[in-house]
Amino acid sequence: MIERYEIRFAGSGGQGIITAGIILGEAAAIYDEKFAVQTQSYGPEARGGASKSEVIIADVPISYPKATHPDLLVALNQESFDKYSKDVKEGGIVIVDSDYVKVPEEVEKKFKIYHIPIIETARNEIGKIFVVNIIFLGAVQEITGIVSHDGLEKAILNRVPKGTEELNMKAYEAGIRLAKEVK
Repeated sequence: MIERYEIRFAGSGGQGIITAGIILGEAAAIYDEKFAVQTQSYGPEARGGASKSEVIIADVPISYPKATHPDLLVALNQESFDKYSKDVKEGGIVIVDSDYVKVPEEVEKKFKIYHIPIIETARNEIGKIFVVNIIFLGAVQEITGIVSHDGLEKAILNRVPKGTEELNMKAYEAGIRLAKEVK
């Protein structure tokens, strides 16, 4: 039973941050039959500007739709980590892109931090940078279990462009594998 689980995804515009939040919210609300709400914000630039998506998941109705002290943060760049890590609950989970985020030693002690080569995996293993969000969703599912594997897979397949399902499932499985490697 989860009263309220707060999630924040943050990175640059064009990394699928908003879409990842929508997919996770759908997995929770539609496929896992939990309560969920998703909010988003992004800079004036579509690509390259700051982007954030928040998802609240609960077993009870949600009275406030914003994350105030996230249980989980995914940060794909240094700016996002620096800006949002201070809000994460003490002992919370932080997933960072190991190639783009350097975590100070004193911060490492405050959270459970997972360093995962998300962008590099999208670029070199999957061959498409646009699957970054699906990779980190796989990692989130494996690390937290906040939504079911089956529910998240269905939500991904429901949202990705037709013709990219196999590629996105490969990215999802890569995220799960990467999380298992750092757990």
